[in-house]
Amino acid sequence: MLRPLICIGCAAVFSGSVFGQATEAGPKFETADVHVSATGPYQYLRGGFYTGGRFEMHYATMVALIENAWDVDPDKVLGGPAWVTKDMFDVIAKAPANTPPETTKLMLQTLLADRFKLAVRQETKPMPAFVLSLGKGKPKMKESDGSGEPGCRPEPRTAPLEPGEIPQIHYSCRNVTMDTFVTLVHNYAGGYLTSPAVNSTGLSGSWDFDLTWTARGGLVAAGSAGISLFDAIDKQLGMKMEPKDVPTPVIQIVSVNEKPTDNPPGAADKTPAPATEFEVATIKPTDPKASGQAMNSTMLESGRLSLNGMTLRNLIAVSWQVYPQDSVVGGPKSLDSAHWDILAKAPTPVLAEGAKPIGIPFDYGSLMLMMQALLKDRFKLQLHSEDRQMNGYALVADKPKLRKTADPAARPECKEGPGPDGKDPRVTNPDASRLVTCLNMTVGAFAAELRNQASGYLYQYPPVVDATGIEGNYDFTINFSGAGALNRAGRGGVAAVAPGADTAAAEPSGVITLFEALEKQLGLKLESRKVTGTVMVIDHAEDAPIEN
Repeated sequence: MLRPLICIGCAAVFSGSVFGQATEAGPKFETADVHVSATGPYQYLRGGFYTGGRFEMHYATMVALIENAWDVDPDKVLGGPAWVTKDMFDVIAKAPANTPPETTKLMLQTLLADRFKLAVRQETKPMPAFVLSLGKGKPKMKESDGSGEPGCRPEPRTAPLEPGEIPQIHYSCRNVTMDTFVTLVHNYAGGYLTSPAVNSTGLSGSWDFDLTWTARGGLVAAGSAGISLFDAIDKQLGMKMEPKDVPTPVIQIVSVNEKPTDNPPGAADKTPAPATEFEVATIKPTDPKASGQAMNSTMLESGRLSLNGMTLRNLIAVSWQVYPQDSVVGGPKSLDSAHWDILAKAPTPVLAEGAKPIGIPFDYGSLMLMMQALLKDRFKLQLHSEDRQMNGYALVADKPKLRKTADPAARPECKEGPGPDGKDPRVTNPDASRLVTCLNMTVGAFAAELRNQASGYLYQYPPVVDATGIEGNYDFTINFSGAGALNRAGRGGVAAVAPGADTAAAEPSGVITLFEALEKQLGLKLESRKVTGTVMVIDHAEDAPIEN
């Protein structure tokens, strides 16, 4: 996880100096291949990974590159033209094999200044956060004697749930500082804390305490038996957790070129080649006695990969990043009936004498290449991609309720959390746990973004097509319930509340589906129709792999 640049009452404030051309005098990669990412149906960020003399990022936006180079969260990268969150680039670079990670980041800063003429300014701005502070009385915690392993650990239930009972979340914290606690509680209670958590208690030392709360999505159903995270911190710990704007270090984009300068001659050939095949791999049938043949996977730091209970369809979908898995078509009858276990080891990178590998010895993209090569070899797999008509959705205009953007110069984006006014309807309706704010967005860009923002509803469909005909840029928020909340509210799952479904018999609750929210809040509708989507067609595959 990236280290957040959050402070309150910072002792030192960024000077506001512009960093760009001056960075070119810093450490540099020996050579670098920088180019626009290839177009295709499965464009996802991967990389930011360095080992064995090779640094690489694929399908990285300028914001993602800055995020990696300055080690900041993406919402702390501000400004820049619209393309900095849309255009994607590949960066493959070479450096000495024992280069430390801190130096690699400086090298990436230099590369961005050199190839994109990037100039940034580090400054401090008020940003939304949840601030932990002392209550009126003394904290209801015990000072730790320093014994025991520091941390917060979940406390398992000792009795089964009663019918209709909503489970509560219990954590036992021992020998924990307040700085550590705000980080842990942000990770454990993301449904409540949609902005970074900041410690403003002034408490030093370590503390022992227990904390129990109800998940945000279960508060309404729990009734008087439920307790929010904020009430739990107040009543059980004697402290306050409140939303506030706090001074926060950010990276402001001053200027940047959309087109990188040309690669030096032979750059692509001079960078170390990625590993594309496992050093050793075994594939065997899953034990029929395995409970339900449940799929699971494990990647170890030693470079070993373990996959269990996977069908060939599962393996192809994972290796080529095909979602939904029904987009894998053709193949033998055993495609879904036979289950397989894979144990494989990636090759160890060659390092300089005395150097240590950084993390696992390959990145996710390299792992996919290794898996693809393994399946092609052992199953004699041959396949190709093509566009086909399939079931999907189009976004259409009903009675649009959109507000023209307040800041045409703002970077177009959609993100989780309240808008500039700070209003959060989830406080009064926890069942509607999703709040997406879009600024300076076209409706077409919003339609394309919907599948990412509401994957629980749309993961099994191609990206949403814009059929509204609405031009211009708009600011808006949409508040809806996560797909998982539908069954808890008796709504019968996503299929039962798709457009045209009868929801009259649904029990009263605060649950609102994505489809309902679009219509009521934005005056837009998702309409079922045939759309163009990409599938992976199996031309040939054996029923079983060749022997190990």
